[in-house]
Amino acid sequence: MIRITIAVAAVMLSLTGAMAQGDPTAGEQVFKKCAACHAVGDGAQNKVGPVLNAVMGRTAGTLEGYNYSQAMKDAGAGGLVWTPETLAKYLPKPRDLVKGTKMTFPGLPNPDDVANVIAYLATFSPDFKPALPQQ
Repeated sequence: MIRITIAVAAVMLSLTGAMAQGDPTAGEQVFKKCAACHAVGDGAQNKVGPVLNAVMGRTAGTLEGYNYSQAMKDAGAGGLVWTPETLAKYLPKPRDLVKGTKMTFPGLPNPDDVANVIAYLATFSPDFKPALPQQ
C-alpha cells in the first residue's frame, strides 16, 4: 500500500511539474494581452510598461531607462527579483504583490495562462539560471 501511495505521489508531482513548466507557444498568444504595454524581442522598446527582455533574474524596478512607480522601486529595494515563482505570484493580481504599482492590468486569473506567459518570457531571458533547491 505504501508503494502505491508513493508511486501515485510521484506521478502527481511529475504532472504538476510539467504543468508548471508552461508552453511558450501558448504563452505567446496570451502575451498579446500584455503587448499593449510591454514589448519583447529584437528592437523592443519601453512602452507604457518596461521591456521584458531578460526579465528573469532582474530586480524589480531596475531596468535602465524606464520610469517605475515608487512602489515597484521599493519592491526591488526590498528584494523582489523576477523569477518564475515571483511572476507566478504577481501575474494573477499584480496589485496584490506590489501595492501601489502603476500597472493597471487586473491580472491573469487562469493558472495555465500564467504558466504559459512565464514560459514565453523565459525564452527572452536566456541567461537566467534558476536557483537549485537547497537540500
